[in-house]
Amino acid sequence: MESIRHKPKAMKEAPIIPLLVFKSESLSFNVQTIKNVSEEQNDINEGPHMHNYYEMVWLTQGRGELHVDLQESVIESNTLFCLKPNQAHQFKTQPEMQGFVFSFTDSFFKMDEYDFNWGSQASLFQLFSEGRTLTIPYEMEEDLKDIVLKMIKECDNKYSYRMELLKRYFKIFLIYVTRTVDEGLQSAEQSREAELVRSFMELLDKNFKDKKMVADYAGQLLVTPNYLNRIVKKNTGHSAGQHIRQRIVLEAKRMGRYSGAGMKEIAYNLGFLDSAHFSRFFKTFSGTNFSEFKRGALIVPSHTVLNRA
Repeated sequence: MESIRHKPKAMKEAPIIPLLVFKSESLSFNVQTIKNVSEEQNDINEGPHMHNYYEMVWLTQGRGELHVDLQESVIESNTLFCLKPNQAHQFKTQPEMQGFVFSFTDSFFKMDEYDFNWGSQASLFQLFSEGRTLTIPYEMEEDLKDIVLKMIKECDNKYSYRMELLKRYFKIFLIYVTRTVDEGLQSAEQSREAELVRSFMELLDKNFKDKKMVADYAGQLLVTPNYLNRIVKKNTGHSAGQHIRQRIVLEAKRMGRYSGAGMKEIAYNLGFLDSAHFSRFFKTFSGTNFSEFKRGALIVPSHTVLNRA
C-alpha cells in the first residue's frame, strides 16, 4: 500500500461529518432520560453526526430507528445499544419513548483504584466494537433502574465525592450488563490475546488515515506483523491487514453517504496521493466503484434525532 506524503497546504480538510465533543466542564460522565435529551435537541446538531466520546442508550419503553455506519435497525423496548467515538449515527425517536442516555469518555475509567479495564471485559468490548444491541432481562430491569436513578441524582448535585460514586454505580451497572452477554470464561492466554486485539483496534481507529501497513501497528504493540495478523484473525475472523483496509473503506462510505464531499476531498482526507489511487483502492476492497456508491447513497433524513453533546 502506498505510503502517505504530507498534504499540500493549499487544500482544505473535507468537511465530512459533524463531530460533537463532550462539553461537561466538571465531569467526564453524564446520564439523562431520553425525554430530557430530546428536549435539549437543536437544529445545529441534527442529522447524521459523530461523538468524541462513548454513548450508551437504554430504551425502556417505545420503539425507534437507529442508523449506524450505513446499517439501519429498529430498536425495541428494553434494548440497550452502544456507540463508540467517531461512529456516524442517527437515532430517530418518538414522543412516547422512555429510557436513559449515558455519555462518557475514556478518562472516566482511569482514576486510581476505580480503574475499569476494558480489555479484561471482553463482552463489553465486543458490545461496543461490534455495535451489537442487547435485550435487558425483565428480572434485571428494576435493579438497573434503581442504579440509574442514583446516577442521575449524583449528576444533578454538587456534593463531594460524586465522581467516585458515579464510577462505582456505573461499574455495577456494567457488571449487570455483562451478565446478559453469553460469554464463557477466558483463559489467561485468551485474555492476553483479547487485550492485543483491543489495543490494535484502538490504534487503528485513531491512525488509519496515516498508517496503512500492519507493520506500523505491530511496531507500536511490540509484536511481529505476522503474529499480529495471526492473533487478530484468530479472534475476529479477519487479519489485521483486512481490518486496516476495511476501516478505510468504512470511513470512505461514511463520508460518501453522510456528507456532500466529493471523491477528491475524501481521497485527500484519507491520506491518498490522488483520487485515482483512492478509486482503485475502493473498487478493489469494496467491490463497487466509489462514484456508483456515492450516487446510490442517500442521506438519512433528519427528523427527531437523539443526541448528547
